[in-house]
Amino acid sequence: MLNKYIAICLLGLTISCKTQKQPELTAKTTVVTTSPKADFTLAFGSCNKQDEVNLLWDDILKTNPDVWVWGGDNIYADTDNMRRLRAMYAQQNAVKGYQNLKAKVPVIGTWDDHDYGLNDGGVDFDKKKESQQEFLDFMDVGKNDPRRTQEGVYTTHTYNTPQGSIKILVLDTRYFRTDLTLDTETKKRTIPNDYGVGTILGTTQWNWLTEELKNSTADFNILVSSIQILSNEHGFETWGNFPHEVDKLEKLIVDSKAKGVIILSGDRHISEFSKTEIAGVDYPLVDFTSSGLTHTYTKFNGEPNPFRVGDVVFTKSFGLIKFNFKTKEAQMQMIGNDLKVMGELHQTY
Repeated sequence: MLNKYIAICLLGLTISCKTQKQPELTAKTTVVTTSPKADFTLAFGSCNKQDEVNLLWDDILKTNPDVWVWGGDNIYADTDNMRRLRAMYAQQNAVKGYQNLKAKVPVIGTWDDHDYGLNDGGVDFDKKKESQQEFLDFMDVGKNDPRRTQEGVYTTHTYNTPQGSIKILVLDTRYFRTDLTLDTETKKRTIPNDYGVGTILGTTQWNWLTEELKNSTADFNILVSSIQILSNEHGFETWGNFPHEVDKLEKLIVDSKAKGVIILSGDRHISEFSKTEIAGVDYPLVDFTSSGLTHTYTKFNGEPNPFRVGDVVFTKSFGLIKFNFKTKEAQMQMIGNDLKVMGELHQTY
């Protein structure tokens, strides 16, 4: 799959800035096309129950991706029993469609709460070290990889092509995430912490991310977060529950001068595009949420998101991004069964 270029996987992270053009958004149900061939194609998704049929594996393979990125909740385990967790990962690995994808496409990614082992779990999960090793086994991570000895599954993958390079920055929003503030007054589950209270990434991961962003030379820097970063009013898990962490990330994007930052997120059982302008960055920051693969929020009837662009999709789908290094364009698509395009956003960087 990667015979046209060399893929280099490093431990590190990066993010970026460049030229802004108003994005073109179209919501449609046409069939995705694969020509002209993109310089690099990334497919991603989240919220995948290992004991439910996933009709999208063949569609994902047909888009000819250069990499598949798990966005979290890759299985639904919710257990602190490592034998049970291992068996559920094995069940997912036995899925024929997923086996076909793995045989042809590199697989990378992060976890979220249900494969981490505890619903809405964070730093206090007492089996997180053991769970990390099971996750790394599932991801076929080598025994000498730094993730085998570090705390947390964060890492960087850099893909160099003759046309340009992409750095995929995989975050861990579970291992270090401190307590949430529960909402005791409304029907929402959580409310934002007091400003400055708590962390999502933790000190070590923040230091790593800072160095990776400041030293990035990639044309595009893809930030993988299992939970949404921009949408912040729905009452579920989001970086918005730690507003100072959002501000810190945006400042880092500005200061790093990294190019072409795009956020990938999942968790929500809906798909949507969110976008914000950041002073000091000459393109909008897009948070592309793709969720879920086997089940969705079918009773969705609306929720606030001040950053939303276009419509919410609550049909089973995966995310696809086609990159053109010459034009600095990212073509982002929400793809459903039979390659139907249900949402699309084009952005030039």
